[in-house]
Amino acid sequence: MQTENFTEQESLKLINEMIGKAKKSYVTKGIASIVWGSIITFCGLASWYEVHFKVEFGDVWLLTLIALIPQIYFSIKEKRSKNFISHNVTTINFIWIAFTVSMFITTPYFAGVKGVSPVPIIMMLYGFPTFVIGGMYKFIPMILGGIFCWVASVTSIYTNVEIDMLLMAACGLFAWLIPGIILWKRYKKNDAAYV
Repeated sequence: MQTENFTEQESLKLINEMIGKAKKSYVTKGIASIVWGSIITFCGLASWYEVHFKVEFGDVWLLTLIALIPQIYFSIKEKRSKNFISHNVTTINFIWIAFTVSMFITTPYFAGVKGVSPVPIIMMLYGFPTFVIGGMYKFIPMILGGIFCWVASVTSIYTNVEIDMLLMAACGLFAWLIPGIILWKRYKKNDAAYV
C-alpha cells in the first residue's frame, strides 16, 4: 500500500471536502418539512374557512395523501444518491413510519365516534416526531415546534372546532414549514460553501 504525502494545506482541503460531503449526507434538506408544513397549514386554514364562512370544499385533508407522492419521490432520489444510510436516517425513517401508522389508526377510530374531536390527539401526534427529530439533531426550531404542537393539543381540548383548525394550521407552520425553510436555507448555504 502506497502512502501519499500531502502538504498541510492539501490535508486541510481534503478534510474540509470530506466534512462537506458528510454534511450533505447527514443534514436533512428540509424539503419534506416544507411540503408537509405547507399542506397542513393550508388544510388547517381551508378547514377554518369552511367552518367560519359555512362553505364546503370537500375533504381538503385528503391532500395529505397526495403529499406522499413528493415524499416518496424525494426519498427514493436521496437514497439513490447516497452510498450509505446512517443510523440517524434509519431511526428517522422508523419514527415517521410509526407516526404515519398511528395517524392511520387514529383517524378512522375518531371518525366512528360521534361528538369526540380527533384534533387534540392529532396535534399531540404531530408533536412527537417533530420533537424527537429536533432533539436528535439538536435543532431548536423543531424542538420548539414539537412543544408548540403539544400546547396546541391541550388548548384544543377547551376550544371550538373553528379555533382548532387555526391551531392545526399553526402546528403545520411552526412544527414543519418554518423549520423546513430554515433547514433548506442552511443546506443551500452549506452546498454553496463546498462547491
